Amino acid sequence: MTIRVLIADDQDTVRRGLRRLIDAQSDMGVVAEAADGVQALALARSVRPDVALVDIRMPRLDGLDVTRLLAADTGPAAVRVVVVTTFDHDEYVHAALEAGACGFILKRSGPALLAEAVRAAVAGESLISPAVTVRLLKHLAPRRTEGVESNPLTPRETELARLVSRGFSNADIAAELFISVGTVKTHVASIQAKLGTANRVGIAAWCWRTGRADP
Repeated sequence: MTIRVLIADDQDTVRRGLRRLIDAQSDMGVVAEAADGVQALALARSVRPDVALVDIRMPRLDGLDVTRLLAADTGPAAVRVVVVTTFDHDEYVHAALEAGACGFILKRSGPALLAEAVRAAVAGESLISPAVTVRLLKHLAPRRTEGVESNPLTPRETELARLVSRGFSNADIAAELFISVGTVKTHVASIQAKLGTANRVGIAAWCWRTGRADP
């Protein structure tokens, strides 16, 4: 089934570029475009795309407010939001994730990561540009001495959690550990359940908070 995508950005050239990248993927397509936050919110609620790519800075209603309002909508028709922006300031990343974004991608990240972020959002995962992941987690969860907080994970799960904290995707982890993507998904689900986290960002934050992340 084709993943239906909404693009919200106040720059026409950016919207055209994102449309080309999305429409070039065999499993997704753009169903609507918005030039400001109010229009983005209205289209998201009427067209009901699977994923909305939302810029941070937009007229009338900024991307963070759009994200927060869409994240408040629950149910089978809920729209997942991936923030796609030029600005990688820590406060923006933190605010976007707190507002309920399923991902935070820099516009310079390239088509492969953008497509992966869309797929991750549909799969219920979160993806942050590797360029900001480690810096963000260091800022949000300063490292402590290992062992201060007990580790409920198995050695294999701990190893996998460390890779998550480095921004690895499921495919990257599968290649690194020589296991299937399906096995990675099973491990990630188990880790989230044991740690009580809602997504991969929570796993990575736990690694940094407990000193189990790679330096």
